[in-house]
Amino acid sequence: MSELQLLYLSKKDDIKNRLKDFSKVWETGDEQKLFAELAFCLCTPQSKATSADLAIRRLIDANVLCSSNTSAIAEHLSRSGVRFGNNKARYIAEAYRYFSSSGQLKIRGKLNIEDIVGLRNWLAENIIGIGMKEASHFLRNIGFGNDLAILDRHILKNLKKHGVIPIIPKVLSKQVYLELEERVRKFSQKVRIPMAELDLLFWSEETGQIFK
Repeated sequence: MSELQLLYLSKKDDIKNRLKDFSKVWETGDEQKLFAELAFCLCTPQSKATSADLAIRRLIDANVLCSSNTSAIAEHLSRSGVRFGNNKARYIAEAYRYFSSSGQLKIRGKLNIEDIVGLRNWLAENIIGIGMKEASHFLRNIGFGNDLAILDRHILKNLKKHGVIPIIPKVLSKQVYLELEERVRKFSQKVRIPMAELDLLFWSEETGQIFK
């Protein structure tokens, strides 16, 4: 058994429990909870996930997450350590406008969960600030990412370490993203670790925690 598989066995239960938590977001979460996960993913590029999570919690406490108040959103993002807070505040405000009607969030009705691959493409093409990685991240965090790769710097570093990719690409176009995702899928099958669990395993190795 490989070192990676042994590591997986030591964290398997915690990883599976975390994935169950993600599934509950869609199963029992309200519209604000779904939007909070989207906003979290909008905050994560070039910022720590813990900083993004702190920012979202502060936005909820201040009752400005579900709003178009970009200045208030930007202030909380910056105070929480989220980089490029002004831009990301605009992304969150724009997403709120996109998914709301008459002041009410209506995310579920716009997400076609019957076609997760198509939904990822739709998110990446229609939501400002969301690319393939962020769309995959959001879908995983609401329980639909079992067969999607979240190719952030932590994951790419580990893919190179384990020989899945020869180099870390400087730019991830959609085509490159899908090609790397297929490599991850094949590697996942080879080491007998489901893709979503492999992602959390790699992430925990880099950050020391099984987070989101």
